Amino acid sequence: MSADAPTRTLQNALASVRSKNAGPFTVTFDLFFKDRETFFDVVGQKVLTKEVVGELYGLEPDQVRIFEFEPALAIKVSVPRLVPGGSPGDSDVAGGQQFVPLLDIPLR
Repeated sequence: MSADAPTRTLQNALASVRSKNAGPFTVTFDLFFKDRETFFDVVGQKVLTKEVVGELYGLEPDQVRIFEFEPALAIKVSVPRLVPGGSPGDSDVAGGQQFVPLLDIPLR
């Protein structure tokens, strides 16, 4: 890739993304890919790891769960909430805006 070429990110590979509560102590991210080729390209690059997600969310890698689900061309990522959902200090009760840091993960 030349120095002038734009950086390709995870956001460019996705058809849809959402985050939501998975109980009061967990948020889950569902990343849906545009097609099989894109799904397998991203999976093969191994850019979405427990270490990368942990760093983005201030978590230890062992707190991150990642599931590749080929039938849906999706990757699900689950992380613990920093505070229980709905408790004082919770800034997103539904967990709906928590996926944003994942979008800028660079791809090759």
